[in-house]
Amino acid sequence: MTGNERVGELLAIMQRLRAADGCPWDREQTFASIAPYTIEEAYEVADAIARGDMRHLKDELGDLLFQVVFHAQLASEANEFDFDAVAGAICDKLLRRHPHVFGARGPMTPAEQSAAWEEIKAGERNAADNGQHSHLAGVPLALPALMRAFKLSKRAARVGFDFEHASQTADKVAEELEEVRGAAAQSERANGSREPADSAAIFEEVGDLLFAAANLARKLDVDAEAALRSANAKFERRFRGMEFLAAQRGEIFAQLNLDAQERLWLDVKRGE
Repeated sequence: MTGNERVGELLAIMQRLRAADGCPWDREQTFASIAPYTIEEAYEVADAIARGDMRHLKDELGDLLFQVVFHAQLASEANEFDFDAVAGAICDKLLRRHPHVFGARGPMTPAEQSAAWEEIKAGERNAADNGQHSHLAGVPLALPALMRAFKLSKRAARVGFDFEHASQTADKVAEELEEVRGAAAQSERANGSREPADSAAIFEEVGDLLFAAANLARKLDVDAEAALRSANAKFERRFRGMEFLAAQRGEIFAQLNLDAQERLWLDVKRGE
């Protein structure tokens, strides 16, 4: 079967699942109920790419495509749009955003193409913003918070709201860290405890610190989300290594004091 035939088969399977005598679980789903699965499938695609696992990437892309088909089927049942309209919308957008390929505009350098892309996107946002234009319009609320912080600061930087040098952005991170420490110390004094109690001030200052760190990553041309995923993977690898070493030495990791655990950490780190 051709690609078009398999897409048609997929659409028919989706319609059958949603039919009156179809799958009870699929029939009770809504846009909201399957949205978390859509996000999860996108992350599984990213995970397969990060692991270089092409076999699983094929499967995960299929799972993500099914999510698109599912949403389109729900919209079709509500007489809003169908899968053809979804495909048409992305085709129109790609044609519109690549005038140097499909339009009269001539060849462009990568920098010129990037600037033109952003200009076209800004025009699209203006048209969709109902006259209440903001340079931050169109940054989805549902993005992971770190990724959204990165995108918000990038948008602000395009109109000049940005530090000139990365060192100034790093200073801002240090400033926010000091404010976290100050809020924690104040909370400890107020509660007469060595441990800080839950505090709205601490919550706010930690948020500011994380936003400043995301902004520093952007300033250094580092993908904050990818960098944190890498740090997560490194921490997990080293922590599992600590547990393995402890078991090899006849020790129970959870019963070791912090100094002993730190020594294990350094052993694992040196062994990498």
